[in-house]
Amino acid sequence: MKTYKYKIGDQSNTIRIGNLLDDMWQVHAYFHKWQDQRYKDGLPYANYAAMCQHAKDLKRTTHPHWKSLPSQAIQAELERIDNAYQRFFNKLGGKPHIKPRHKFKSITLKQTGYKLTNNRITLTFRKWDKGKWRFDKVPYTFHKHRQWQGTISRITIKRDACGDYWLCLTTTYTDFRPLPATGESVGADFGMKDAFLTLNTGEKIQHPQPLKSNLNKLRSLNKELSRKKKGSNGWWWCVRQLARLYRKISNQRKDFHWQLSSKLCKKFDTIILETLNLEGMKRLWGRKVSDLGFYQFVEIVKYKCQKHKRELRQVGQWTATTKPCSDCGFHNESLTLNDRQWICPECGSDHDRDINAAINILRAGIAVT
Repeated sequence: MKTYKYKIGDQSNTIRIGNLLDDMWQVHAYFHKWQDQRYKDGLPYANYAAMCQHAKDLKRTTHPHWKSLPSQAIQAELERIDNAYQRFFNKLGGKPHIKPRHKFKSITLKQTGYKLTNNRITLTFRKWDKGKWRFDKVPYTFHKHRQWQGTISRITIKRDACGDYWLCLTTTYTDFRPLPATGESVGADFGMKDAFLTLNTGEKIQHPQPLKSNLNKLRSLNKELSRKKKGSNGWWWCVRQLARLYRKISNQRKDFHWQLSSKLCKKFDTIILETLNLEGMKRLWGRKVSDLGFYQFVEIVKYKCQKHKRELRQVGQWTATTKPCSDCGFHNESLTLNDRQWICPECGSDHDRDINAAINILRAGIAVT
């Protein structure tokens, strides 16, 4: 499946989407509390079908105002809650909990409740009018910067931390565009000092480090936020400014990762990367590891390789790649992190630390001597 994301423009009626998200949060909070209460009373877990039946009973008795909510959105939220509990029971995640209201950001519609026409989506709301529920169709315009392909299976409307609304269309289209074979393989070594990525060809690729370049502005905004009264108009303005800056930093990082992964897939048939101990690296270098985004880059490369019919291999975390000499295999046990250049005492080869590691990664990945 492929998802297309479009921004919904600033319109006077987008407040109705925000109100809908807040009302859906009440459904989310109610069923989490209901499951907790059932556990305290010694009752078994209520699965998706039982939650749907309970929601139906609530609409008829104590919660008639839930009839104004899209039934498919309620079903999608109950399905999400059930999946979270199933993961918890299978020991694949922690116990599900209630999200804060401001962190509940999306609703999903699968078949009905919307209509797409060109760059406009019409959502169907329900309102109480003259003693009965009536349908109210509200149109919204979004920025259609590209045409989607395939059959739409569901739509998701999201609200980000900046207060902007986004339309996500999930389609059945499979994006598969094989690139012509080049017959080349590459080994790449991740770095913290000299370069973000060093290839065995000797090329060193620098990272823009968007968090580091915007750090002073982030500090100024956080100081400004701390001086304002929480909940005031100035406080909310400052919160939005911070959210926009963080979104800009994230977009800059993603743009660099996508472009670099496309460049590697166009030049090489086989890409070999090392496996990093990110938790240990964060304890040593903290913010810089998060700024470089190693994990995000690897996930993007995996997607690109699958899309363009390339092969991605990862050598083991404990594979020796830095200390062995790429010419004779001698292990330099005295090598430290500060040694960027070293000479092999056995064969006399002059090595750049990162290029030597990239060559060893390539050899470990393709299993040749």
